[in-house]
Amino acid sequence: MCIEDRRPNDMMDDGANNMVDEGGDVLPPPNGNNQGRLFRDTLIMNHFRHLFSGLKKGKARVFYKPTKDVDVLAVVGLGKKDEKYDELNDIDTRKENVRIASGVGVKSLQEVEVTDVRVEDFEDPVASAEGATLATFAFQEFKAEDKRKKIPKVSHYKADEKKWKEGVVLGDSQNTARYLKELPSNLLTPTRFGELASKILSDGGVKVTVHDKAWAESKKMGSFLAVAQGSKEEPKFLEMSYSCGSGLPNIVLVGKGVTFDTGGISIKPSAGMDAMRADMGGAAMVVATMLAISRLKLQLNVIGLCPLTENMPGGAAIKPGDVVRASNGKSICIDNTDAEGRLILADALCYASTFNPCFTLDAATLTGAMKVALGAAATGCFTNSTKRFKQIQKAGTRTGDRIWRMPLYEAYTNRVTGFPAFDVHNVGQGSNKGGGACTAAAFLKEFAPPGDWMHLDIAGVMDVDPFHGMPYLGGSGMSGRPTRTVVEFLKGFQAEK
Repeated sequence: MCIEDRRPNDMMDDGANNMVDEGGDVLPPPNGNNQGRLFRDTLIMNHFRHLFSGLKKGKARVFYKPTKDVDVLAVVGLGKKDEKYDELNDIDTRKENVRIASGVGVKSLQEVEVTDVRVEDFEDPVASAEGATLATFAFQEFKAEDKRKKIPKVSHYKADEKKWKEGVVLGDSQNTARYLKELPSNLLTPTRFGELASKILSDGGVKVTVHDKAWAESKKMGSFLAVAQGSKEEPKFLEMSYSCGSGLPNIVLVGKGVTFDTGGISIKPSAGMDAMRADMGGAAMVVATMLAISRLKLQLNVIGLCPLTENMPGGAAIKPGDVVRASNGKSICIDNTDAEGRLILADALCYASTFNPCFTLDAATLTGAMKVALGAAATGCFTNSTKRFKQIQKAGTRTGDRIWRMPLYEAYTNRVTGFPAFDVHNVGQGSNKGGGACTAAAFLKEFAPPGDWMHLDIAGVMDVDPFHGMPYLGGSGMSGRPTRTVVEFLKGFQAEK
């Protein structure tokens, strides 16, 4: 529930913990997961009890001046008290209910121009902070100042400070990915992306290096450079390094960074092409993940790699049928220039192997086929490690941002490697027979470092889909998914020292 409460703190009841306060407060109704602290105030209890009946999960009611001490109060339905893990939906329902309640409560107060909100922890301060932080994100970079929506200040009401801050870090990190993905491509060129990443990570103990075209040429990244040659914007290769100061093995994260994707010579339809400003969603997620890792001071050594380029149909652009060579020496036939993400990731994965990683994860808005397969319900996961899949799947159930395993069968590998004239084909035989997301993953597997490797196809979760829940993300715009799940997954590596 949400309230503006002007009583001194020592007059507040410490006995319960499900509320938000302001300027405004967010609390659950009586008989929810727990009775809110302010509901222990019998005056409020007796005055409003009859108004709470029938309040559904994720729905809010706002009350004005309910008592002389409270200016605005938002009550939010938390759902059933005993909800926990839902096996069918593969989600920790209790945690997700908290995110929803917190986000809905804060938004309901924002809509009535409350500017300072305190949020109850709902017995889960991390989830409560996540919901509140994600719900208040708004991309208003180019809106006139006097027309912008006012973003309320959000803080907690007597929650565990450390856990609340962790939730804020996780929400802020996902919002960072959302912000980068929303920026128009004329203002987020490969060069500008590198500059922004350096600024974002400047005070977190992350070393950032932005390599230029000459560096990529010295590394013989022919596949990456082939995609870049059609654009007047110079490609960049972003390298980030976070170390906890120990001799732990490296984890490498690789993110596709196509700052605008026209499809190249195999040009895309014009309708909806503006969304391809977010085809650098994998790179945005890697930057956001590095931000969270550094702020949480995880005991890990992590390398982030993001090849950055545009895919344009210029006079120098690659053409269907061209053959290029990746930095590991494998030849690649480019049959479709709109299958460019796998081309730039190929060289990035080859470079990842130089760090001798114990685990490599790449993320990319790679295929429309993944969106067809799963929609926005979950991120598609391809991996050679069942152990790692189970770990990231569990992380997704906890964050509410789920992961679903897809097949890496040998049949898909045969489709991309079974050619007499070259080593790998960027689309594969029988491309009109379906399985496009699987053949794309099979292509990447040819360049992955030895050991545990995972590919996340995030095309389906690139933007917000109101039909798949997560109301705390709003009804439109870029989602920043699955940043929090990847961070939660990586936290588990700390126990493997």
